[in-house]
Amino acid sequence: MASLTDLQQLLAERSAKRGKFTLSSGRESSLYIDARLTTMSPEGLVLIGHLGLQALEQSGWNVQSAGGLTLGADPVAYAIAFASGLSARPIRAFTVRKEPKSHGTAQLIEGPFAPGDRVAIVEDVITTGASALRAASAVTANGGIVAGVLAVVDRSEGGREAIQERGFRVIALTTADDILAQLV
Repeated sequence: MASLTDLQQLLAERSAKRGKFTLSSGRESSLYIDARLTTMSPEGLVLIGHLGLQALEQSGWNVQSAGGLTLGADPVAYAIAFASGLSARPIRAFTVRKEPKSHGTAQLIEGPFAPGDRVAIVEDVITTGASALRAASAVTANGGIVAGVLAVVDRSEGGREAIQERGFRVIALTTADDILAQLV
């Protein structure tokens, strides 16, 4: 059974680093969470898939697809889609490119996303909320309906509030404080 404590411990062991870091937002921090070290591992994919699916089922959002801005959101969306594969309501995964492809179909959104889909925007780590909002904008512009944002980690640095100010609900599986509590 996938446990939130197991996910927090895995994030603490593999993804959390103390020191002096500049985050992608440009902010300075004494904590860096490279969630990809967890989200791209077999153990992390299993935990995130099951916990993410459970959170979405409990949310009542009734989404058909889940995805977000590449690269951080990709393994989260894929894990949830895989975990949902045998459920009564499978969830398709998609990814939002940072720029539309310059060849082929020139799409911004890749995968089985369809206009009219109720969508969960997923994110590995929320700091400012900018990546999730960028993905939500792309989904909305392509005919999707954003039900909310699901993050693996909320750094509790204003991102949740920025997303909520735009009218989207936010669920985080865990917080930076929860991960810090697991660090020894």
